[in-house]
Amino acid sequence: MPYWRLSAFYFFYFAALGTLMPYWGLYLQSLGFDAFAIGTLMSILMATKIIAPNIWGWLGDHLGHRMLIVRIASALSLLAFLAMPDATGFAEIALIMVLYSFFWNASLPQFEAVTFNYLGNAVERYSRLRLWGSVGFIVTVVLVGYLVDKRGTGVVLTALLMVFAGIFLSSLLVGDKSDPAADGQQPPILTVLKTSRVLAFFSAVFLMQMSHGPYYAFYSIYLQDFGYSKSSIGVLWSIGVLAEVLLFVFMHRLMRRYSAALILQTSLALAALRWLLIGFFPDVLSLLIVSQVLHAASFGSFHAAAIHLVHGYFRGRHQGRGQALYSSLSFGAGGAVGTFSSGILWEQWGAPIAYTMASAVALLGAWIVWRFIPASITEEQRM
Repeated sequence: MPYWRLSAFYFFYFAALGTLMPYWGLYLQSLGFDAFAIGTLMSILMATKIIAPNIWGWLGDHLGHRMLIVRIASALSLLAFLAMPDATGFAEIALIMVLYSFFWNASLPQFEAVTFNYLGNAVERYSRLRLWGSVGFIVTVVLVGYLVDKRGTGVVLTALLMVFAGIFLSSLLVGDKSDPAADGQQPPILTVLKTSRVLAFFSAVFLMQMSHGPYYAFYSIYLQDFGYSKSSIGVLWSIGVLAEVLLFVFMHRLMRRYSAALILQTSLALAALRWLLIGFFPDVLSLLIVSQVLHAASFGSFHAAAIHLVHGYFRGRHQGRGQALYSSLSFGAGGAVGTFSSGILWEQWGAPIAYTMASAVALLGAWIVWRFIPASITEEQRM
């Protein structure tokens, strides 16, 4: 398994998120956009995940050559973003965001399919690769936060150009790896999608990412309004991802001991607690730190368990579309609805209401997992 080459792609891909999530909203605010406009623009990053991964996932499953698709998508996202420094109006920025995020969002699900083909039966080892994505996030969130404090929000553009270039270059280092199950007999993908556990799974991941809406769109702005410096905000973001990295180091042990469904359910419940801490105690630093440590659950353990279930539900020739559906329905549809609705809630009723609604959404997801997805490891092994 090409451990370091696979890890390099994760490093740069999530380094882009480490720049976009904390600082893109601040960059848009510096251009004079209000909360509704920022929420709308941020939702584009999620909305393109609804369409792009499924188109590219279908191509990957039918044509093969997944890494060629990853390289093309990575190159086109870099080219599209080159137009961003000259854009200032809402329509211009929205169009460029649609273009670069359409291609950028297409690459990860196909790369995840290639990664699992390299892992073979050792799927619990996925977290040891994925942790380098979290490291990339930490590096950029701290470094870009420091530079934004020193030089202003314009450095966000330069940082993103460098990171997108890194994504493309790292994609050139990984070769394709096919799944032996692709040659066997499989039921149609619609048959898989109609099962109750799969429907429940996609409902839960949609709700989890929907609950992240206020956090992804307004967390940095929220803390800035309470007097936190941009570098301090960057440190708080990095605490969350550092907790995620530490969890990924030990995640393979948790996956051997507990079912993915139980981990998913617990992660959703802890996410609900996290949003309440952020929404009601932004001026209590110790509770903000606790809320960021809970990122290990709301993203780290949740994503590792979800990826495990996707790999079990969708095998062989359905592999690419399974990963694409997970990406599009959770980070895509869920994220878009969450960021867009949080902009409306934030504008009309303020942060506490927005985060309370986020908490309620996460709790609903936890109930769905508890009610409809078997929580035993034995049941998961039958997938």
